[in-house]
Amino acid sequence: MKPRISMLTLGVRDLAASIRFYGQGLGFPRMESPPEVAFFTLNGTWLGLYGRDALAGDAGVAPEGSGFSGIAIAHNVDSEAAVDSVLDEAVAAGAKLVKPGQKTDWGGYAGYFADPDGYLWEVAHNPLFRVGPE
Repeated sequence: MKPRISMLTLGVRDLAASIRFYGQGLGFPRMESPPEVAFFTLNGTWLGLYGRDALAGDAGVAPEGSGFSGIAIAHNVDSEAAVDSVLDEAVAAGAKLVKPGQKTDWGGYAGYFADPDGYLWEVAHNPLFRVGPE
């Protein structure tokens, strides 16, 4: 099988504001791209599948209507302190804190923020699942 690159694309209301949020606010490295789009490199892309109602409940939002879009992007870090740090960094960059970092029922520590367009990001530390190089 040929190697493939997966890309997550978010539809945003204000491209310039979103570029500032992800590029300057969160420090994502921006790639050269045409003016009508912006690409940022990440340390790999995974797809996680989880029940819609369960994921909405985990974030503490309603599964229908404007409370939940049906997707949450996960950002995994190596400690509980890193969860809180990333949440603080996102809020300072203009995100809305949806759920502060807290112990989870699966044995980890996680919180949620919403980007300027309302996309949910889960920031999580899972002590049972290694993140990064050995």
